[in-house]
Amino acid sequence: MSWLSKKLGKRIKEIREGFNLKQYEFAEQLEMEPSNLTRIESGYQMPKEENLIKIAEKLGVKIKDLFDFNETFSKDEMIQKIVLLLKKSTESEIKYIYQMLINLKQLK
Repeated sequence: MSWLSKKLGKRIKEIREGFNLKQYEFAEQLEMEPSNLTRIESGYQMPKEENLIKIAEKLGVKIKDLFDFNETFSKDEMIQKIVLLLKKSTESEIKYIYQMLINLKQLK
Protein backbone atom coordinates (compact mmCIF):
# COMPACT_ATOMS: atom_id res chain seq x y z
CA MET A 1 0.00 0.00 0.00
CA SER A 2 1.64 3.21 -1.15
CA TRP A 3 1.26 6.72 0.21
CA LEU A 4 -0.43 7.78 -3.04
CA SER A 5 -3.00 4.98 -3.06
CA LYS A 6 -3.88 5.67 0.59
CA LYS A 7 -4.32 9.42 0.00
CA LEU A 8 -6.29 8.89 -3.21
CA GLY A 9 -8.56 6.32 -1.59
CA LYS A 10 -9.20 8.59 1.37
CA ARG A 11 -10.01 11.48 -0.96
CA ILE A 12 -12.44 9.42 -3.07
CA LYS A 13 -14.19 8.22 0.09
CA GLU A 14 -14.34 11.76 1.46
CA ILE A 15 -16.00 13.11 -1.71
CA ARG A 16 -18.38 10.14 -1.95
CA GLU A 17 -19.47 10.55 1.67
CA GLY A 18 -19.98 14.27 1.03
CA PHE A 19 -22.76 13.25 -1.36
CA ASN A 20 -24.19 10.83 1.23
CA LEU A 21 -23.53 7.95 -1.16
CA LYS A 22 -23.18 4.54 0.36
CA GLN A 23 -20.19 2.58 -0.88
CA TYR A 24 -22.30 -0.19 -2.44
CA GLU A 25 -24.48 2.40 -4.23
CA PHE A 26 -21.45 4.14 -5.67
CA ALA A 27 -19.90 0.83 -6.73
CA GLU A 28 -23.14 0.02 -8.54
CA GLN A 29 -23.06 3.38 -10.35
CA LEU A 30 -19.48 2.64 -11.38
CA GLU A 31 -20.44 -0.86 -12.52
CA MET A 32 -17.74 -2.12 -10.16
CA GLU A 33 -17.71 -4.85 -7.54
CA PRO A 34 -18.14 -3.29 -4.07
CA SER A 35 -15.04 -5.17 -2.90
CA ASN A 36 -12.97 -3.38 -5.58
CA LEU A 37 -14.22 0.00 -4.41
CA THR A 38 -13.45 -1.00 -0.82
CA ARG A 39 -9.86 -1.82 -1.81
CA ILE A 40 -9.53 1.49 -3.68
CA GLU A 41 -10.94 3.58 -0.83
CA SER A 42 -8.82 1.80 1.77
CA GLY A 43 -5.68 2.39 -0.32
CA TYR A 44 -4.91 -1.25 -1.04
CA GLN A 45 -5.50 -0.84 -4.77
CA MET A 46 -4.92 1.98 -7.23
CA PRO A 47 -7.82 2.41 -9.64
CA LYS A 48 -7.20 1.70 -13.29
CA GLU A 49 -7.19 4.75 -15.52
CA GLU A 50 -10.66 4.04 -16.91
CA ASN A 51 -12.04 3.61 -13.38
CA LEU A 52 -10.40 6.82 -12.24
CA ILE A 53 -12.17 8.63 -15.08
CA LYS A 54 -15.52 7.04 -14.15
CA ILE A 55 -15.06 7.87 -10.46
CA ALA A 56 -14.39 11.53 -11.24
CA GLU A 57 -17.33 11.73 -13.67
CA LYS A 58 -19.79 10.09 -11.27
CA LEU A 59 -18.67 12.35 -8.42
CA GLY A 60 -18.89 15.40 -10.70
CA VAL A 61 -15.28 16.44 -10.15
CA LYS A 62 -12.20 16.76 -12.31
CA ILE A 63 -9.60 14.02 -12.03
CA LYS A 64 -7.15 16.53 -10.58
CA ASP A 65 -9.61 17.14 -7.72
CA LEU A 66 -9.22 13.52 -6.65
CA PHE A 67 -5.53 14.25 -6.11
CA ASP A 68 -6.13 17.42 -4.08
CA PHE A 69 -4.76 16.12 -0.79
CA ASN A 70 -4.35 19.53 0.85
CA GLU A 71 -6.34 20.02 4.01
CA THR A 72 -8.30 16.78 3.77
CA PHE A 73 -9.23 16.04 7.35
CA SER A 74 -11.95 13.96 8.92
CA LYS A 75 -14.64 15.73 10.91
CA ASP A 76 -12.98 14.72 14.19
CA GLU A 77 -9.59 15.96 13.00
CA MET A 78 -11.09 19.30 12.00
CA ILE A 79 -12.82 19.66 15.38
CA GLN A 80 -9.51 19.01 17.15
CA LYS A 81 -7.76 21.63 15.01
CA ILE A 82 -10.54 24.15 15.64
CA VAL A 83 -10.36 23.57 19.39
CA LEU A 84 -6.59 24.15 19.34
CA LEU A 85 -7.06 27.38 17.39
CA LEU A 86 -9.81 28.54 19.74
CA LYS A 87 -7.61 27.94 22.77
CA LYS A 88 -5.08 30.35 21.27
CA SER A 89 -7.73 32.98 20.45
CA THR A 90 -8.69 36.07 22.40
CA GLU A 91 -12.09 36.39 24.02
CA SER A 92 -13.26 38.86 21.38
CA GLU A 93 -12.14 36.52 18.56
CA ILE A 94 -14.06 33.65 20.16
CA LYS A 95 -17.19 35.80 20.47
CA TYR A 96 -16.88 36.76 16.79
CA ILE A 97 -16.47 33.12 15.71
CA TYR A 98 -19.37 32.07 17.90
CA GLN A 99 -21.62 34.68 16.30
CA MET A 100 -20.51 33.57 12.82
CA LEU A 101 -21.48 29.98 13.63
CA ILE A 102 -24.88 31.09 14.96
CA ASN A 103 -25.48 33.08 11.76
CA LEU A 104 -24.36 30.18 9.59
CA LYS A 105 -26.77 27.76 11.31
CA GLN A 106 -29.64 30.21 10.85
CA LEU A 107 -29.07 30.23 7.10
CA LYS A 108 -29.84 26.51 6.83
